[in-house]
Amino acid sequence: MSADPFAFSRANAFQRAMRRLAASGPGSWFFARALHHVDRPLFRLTRGRATVGSLVSGLPVVMLTTTGARTGKPRTVPLLGLPTADGLAVIGSNWGRPGPPAWDRNLRAQPAASVAIGRHRRPVRAVEAEGQRRERIWRAGLAIYPGFSQYAARAAGRHFRIYVLEQA
Repeated sequence: MSADPFAFSRANAFQRAMRRLAASGPGSWFFARALHHVDRPLFRLTRGRATVGSLVSGLPVVMLTTTGARTGKPRTVPLLGLPTADGLAVIGSNWGRPGPPAWDRNLRAQPAASVAIGRHRRPVRAVEAEGQRRERIWRAGLAIYPGFSQYAARAAGRHFRIYVLEQA
């Protein structure tokens, strides 16, 4: 059994079922359109202690704030924050949709961002993981959320960028 407290194998039956639902086509369609609308307010209301995603799935959800590539305005999005040996990582799976998520384009244009983990917000610099580092993080991500493999299959070969959020 993995020592990672967020590992799929350590989640309770309800959390594993919710992770499987989120990975399914209908589940990811629904959650991609609805979850961020409730996660952001709940995160503020609980002062960073919870999101709907973290409560029902047991996954580590963080709030990433990027600078809009076109607008220059701050954009905050709830994401699965993977605690790995390489640091906190995020995967641009976009729920398995054909294109990358907007936050990916934002980080490519401006890698300076901030991340809120619980009550703590810190400035970060997003560094794209490549090669063996990327593979290590991808494997760690699959151990926590096996649904990434279903997203990859649905995205028809699209390369998911993986970023390590290094402290700025």
